Amino acid sequence: MAHLIREKKPLLARIRRIQGQIEALTRALDAETGCADVLMLIASVRGAVNGLMTEVMEDHIRHHVVDPATDPDPERARGAEELIEVLRTYLK
Repeated sequence: MAHLIREKKPLLARIRRIQGQIEALTRALDAETGCADVLMLIASVRGAVNGLMTEVMEDHIRHHVVDPATDPDPERARGAEELIEVLRTYLK
C-alpha cells in the first residue's frame, strides 16, 4: 500500500477527471441528450476507469509480485513484463 501513498496525487487527479466525466454523463442524461452522445460519454468513462485500473494493477505487480527491473531471474522478469503488457492491452 505504501506505493499507492507515493502515487496518491496523480491517482487522485485521475479520479477527479473521472468524476468530471461522470458529472458530464449525468448532465447529458438530465438534458435528454441523444443516445449516440451518451454512449460516447460512457465509453470515455470506461476508458478512464480502465486506465486507472491498469496503473494500479501494474504498480501492484511491480511492488507485490515481481519487479522486472530488479528481479535477478531473467525469465521471471520477462514473464512479469509480458503480464503487464497483456493487462495494458486488455484494459485499453
